[in-house]
Amino acid sequence: MGSVTEAGDFTTWLRAMLAALRGDGESDVPCGSCTACCRSAQFVHIGPDEKDTLAHIPSQLLFAAPGLPRGHLVMGYDERGCCPMLRDEGCSIYAHRPQACRVYDCRVFAATGVIPDQPLVADRVEQWVFRAGDDERRAVRAAASFLADHPELLPTDAPAAQRALAAIKVHDLFRGDTAPVMDDVRRRLRAMRDPSRPRPQPGPGQSSPRR
Repeated sequence: MGSVTEAGDFTTWLRAMLAALRGDGESDVPCGSCTACCRSAQFVHIGPDEKDTLAHIPSQLLFAAPGLPRGHLVMGYDERGCCPMLRDEGCSIYAHRPQACRVYDCRVFAATGVIPDQPLVADRVEQWVFRAGDDERRAVRAAASFLADHPELLPTDAPAAQRALAAIKVHDLFRGDTAPVMDDVRRRLRAMRDPSRPRPQPGPGQSSPRR
């Protein structure tokens, strides 16, 4: 591991992450100068209700999101794998960025132990170090391990981000010493799915058109 970056108190982070995923807030990530997620050849989903965001992105950069209802769009990346809205000084539409970017938090990978699909993001994740929250962290890691051992619970070839977020969302079933009932985990995962939205992501999409 190279440099170390303070990720914050684990329990506090987990509560904020769950709130962001419910739509009750945004991720507050101490990114510093890091733009790894913006330079990792990722597609970014933009919903039909994100009028302000759409008003700040040239229409030629958007295309219909595969497999989603009309109005759901995806923004791609340039020949370098960078978001077309990225500039040397950072995001050029930061105040108007997509909801996917607002909830993106690569600390989800550090929390779950799931290795990101994108090498630049993986390098960043290695630097995160959480404080405290040992009980919650054990539950999150147990959930991630359980899902890794039972890949049939998630869609075939589920990306790393989806696996990590699934572990976060079901972690409470893994508190304590009693193993969860498989049907309980299956029901929770099924309840998480909404066919009108992309698969769970902690932000920008994967390195191919998604969902």
